[in-house]
Amino acid sequence: MNQLEQLKALTTVVADTGNFKQLAQYAPRDATTNPSLILKAVQQPDYAPLLRAVVAAHPDAALDEQVDRVLVRFGCEILCLVPGRVSTEVDARLSFDTGATVARARRLMALYAAEGIAPERVLIKIAATWEGIAAARELERSGIRCNLTLLFAPCQAVACGDAGVRLISPFVGRIYDWYKKQAGAAWDEAAMAGAADPGVRSVRQIYTYYKRHGIATEVMGASFRNVGQILALAGCDLLTISPELLAALQASEAPVTPALDAAAARTADVPRVHYDEAAFRWALNQDAMATDKLAEGIRAFAADADKLDELIRA
Repeated sequence: MNQLEQLKALTTVVADTGNFKQLAQYAPRDATTNPSLILKAVQQPDYAPLLRAVVAAHPDAALDEQVDRVLVRFGCEILCLVPGRVSTEVDARLSFDTGATVARARRLMALYAAEGIAPERVLIKIAATWEGIAAARELERSGIRCNLTLLFAPCQAVACGDAGVRLISPFVGRIYDWYKKQAGAAWDEAAMAGAADPGVRSVRQIYTYYKRHGIATEVMGASFRNVGQILALAGCDLLTISPELLAALQASEAPVTPALDAAAARTADVPRVHYDEAAFRWALNQDAMATDKLAEGIRAFAADADKLDELIRA
């Protein structure tokens, strides 16, 4: 078997793309999208007509509703090609507004329902700010399943678990990027590869904590920079992977071995912790990497949301 097939025997493989025409060749179970991926897709000739068709069908809708309709249209196309779930992201510009995030999530789910999509096939992606986690807690209680994204710090993972979030997406590659940039010329790529990669270590820490304390929230490693990072997390609940790296896995027949062990994690000596709002904000503030990357990620997704707005206006 190639590496992709071997990985699927250990981990649920998810495609990280808005380019749904690529999905069939990799046969992932789920797919994830984000504002940047959707923006990239709608600027391609294959997908530009889809954007125009959605806007033309709802000319009197407010701009934010038109955006949500575009996101749902992409989600519906993806769900025709995968047997599982699609993640659709709430506008990143609402990352610090619990009420607005809840309202936007409910509208996305209503739009999916109008297309005949069952609620269990959709995950609402929300940035893992304190306000975003609070929104997810409320949504989960009403049966709307959430994927908390832009997750870099243990305190974010702990708070998500306590909120009963269905799934989290810790960002391996962006953690790696931060530490590599900080190290500069002193960075030793070989020494910091595999299990030593700081992004990989972060996901393993979260995975162990969840399994040790029986937390049902699924862990989905995300934002990979290379195949080595993916293989170092073989056995994680899920891994969401770009088409480029899916192709690299498919092209190799090198062996894939389990890297995470749920049974071993359940016996780990890891204390249970909890955060109220003040403790959460302090813990996040004390983690320079997480503070930097969370803010940077929200800004980047917000900038792409602005660009998508401009395309729809045009």
